[in-house]
Amino acid sequence: MSNIQEKASDQGRKYHTIATGDALITVKNHEEDEDIILFGANFCPFVQRAWVAFEVLGIPYKYYEVDPYKKPQDLLEVSPKGLVPALRFNRFNPPGSLNESTVIMEYLEDLAALKSRKTILPPTANPYARALVRLQVDHVNRSLVPAFYRYLQAQDEKKQIESGKEFLESIEKLVGLLERAEREILGGGGAAGDGEVQYFRKGLGLWIPEEKDLSLTDIMAGPWLYRATIVLAHYRGFQLPPGEKVKGWLTRVFQHPAFKATCSTDQLYLDSYERYAFNRPNTSQVANAINEGRALP
Repeated sequence: MSNIQEKASDQGRKYHTIATGDALITVKNHEEDEDIILFGANFCPFVQRAWVAFEVLGIPYKYYEVDPYKKPQDLLEVSPKGLVPALRFNRFNPPGSLNESTVIMEYLEDLAALKSRKTILPPTANPYARALVRLQVDHVNRSLVPAFYRYLQAQDEKKQIESGKEFLESIEKLVGLLERAEREILGGGGAAGDGEVQYFRKGLGLWIPEEKDLSLTDIMAGPWLYRATIVLAHYRGFQLPPGEKVKGWLTRVFQHPAFKATCSTDQLYLDSYERYAFNRPNTSQVANAINEGRALP
């Protein structure tokens, strides 16, 4: 893995305000009014979490693209910090709202239990499996996500090497947590017959090759790992950990119809993340938090 930033100077590329590729098709398919409006930005991985969950859980929504850096009034009404994703609920009078991606994910899971009967977690009858998945997600939020930004924003070679190792170790620890869930839920030999095996692996996600459904962990980690293969690979020479199992897992996640439907073209991400790669002043609230050693907003 090379940790040296590409030698080219900052080209001043601007972030995109319109999705491209598969994501643009999905936007156009969700332009009609619905009870729930998803306020999003095409380049934002926090948004992609919620967006994929809507697609997986089969919850109707309208996608509304906003520029979170200009913080329009309608965004501030549903997200006081002007951050995306955010939801507006038109069925309430006055309209209700939610923000923060993890809260939105929990809400969508609860809503799906009432509406579509779909889930991104193991069955409620298997609380230990659900807890193991939540441990994975906790690691993603506490370690993998901030490590991604520290690596991308690092400017000197020594810092890039240190933060690159940190990000790689964070991925490896996530893999260890995935392996633990596989071992403890599926490796005990307690399941009798194919039916029980299928039941116990539900909600463990595409780490399990036989599974077809995205898990909460797949959705929570996928947007940053996807950007790592594009943005970090381009600006930092990053390579994912070796091994066919990791490669197979991420291929299945990235090619899943619900995930793929929310992805723009590579160029959109390269353009939109150049400001992070060169750590331009006031790039975003997230970037400022990383530079100041604070928790992410």
